[in-house]
Amino acid sequence: MGQRIHFVVDPQGWCCMGLIVFVWLYNTVFIPKVILFPHYEEGNISVVAVLCYYFCSLFCIASLFRASVADPGKLPENPKIPITEREHWELCNKCNMMRPKRSHHCSRCGHCVRRMDHHCPWINNCVGEDNHWLFLQLCFYTQILSSYTLILDFCHYYYFLPLKKKNWDVFVFRHELALLRISAFMGLIILGGISRLFYTQLMGIFTDTTSIEKMSNCCEDISRPRKPWQQTFSEVFGTHWKILWFIPFRQRQPLRVPYHFANHI
Repeated sequence: MGQRIHFVVDPQGWCCMGLIVFVWLYNTVFIPKVILFPHYEEGNISVVAVLCYYFCSLFCIASLFRASVADPGKLPENPKIPITEREHWELCNKCNMMRPKRSHHCSRCGHCVRRMDHHCPWINNCVGEDNHWLFLQLCFYTQILSSYTLILDFCHYYYFLPLKKKNWDVFVFRHELALLRISAFMGLIILGGISRLFYTQLMGIFTDTTSIEKMSNCCEDISRPRKPWQQTFSEVFGTHWKILWFIPFRQRQPLRVPYHFANHI
């Protein structure tokens, strides 16, 4: 979709990302077979509930793969520095390359990333200027999908009418209780972890600071917003149109922000 493919060779990252894909695949396959389709056929839920679940699942996996293969903002070996912006560049003491301020060197990837937030093993990639918006979408849709799954698990036992037609020879119905308990357990674990991560990401955007800047304690008054929240979110997502903040199937166009308006480190 107009972005450069960025592939990180890291076995640990592959394992973490594979675990996330397994959880997504588990819930996308078994939850519809056990809950959505049977209750839809018996009229307990509408087709809207089924479509909403698949839309959330599609947006979740799309943002995951795009965030994992998108270039986070890797700097070229010989960057062309405009004369008017040279004062806003600095020398990296690890790779001896010039980089814009607020960039950081990722020791796992082996290069500098513009406005790097952190290296995330769950997407096997850095979270930087060019894919931060996809990482936020991943956190958002993962929360929605996990919450939706937990609600369906609860309603299946305590709210929906008992199913009249069950084929007990089918694997999903013979092991229905075990499958739903596993789904609920994974949903609670992921929802708890992602909610905390999503909150810290939102607070970082509100205060216009990255996770690395917070940990290094090199920002003054990091709890005070330096820009309107609409401006900081627009810079991350690359557009002022708020409806586009929720769509992973697009190309991000970076907004041109004057350097004097940015918080340089």
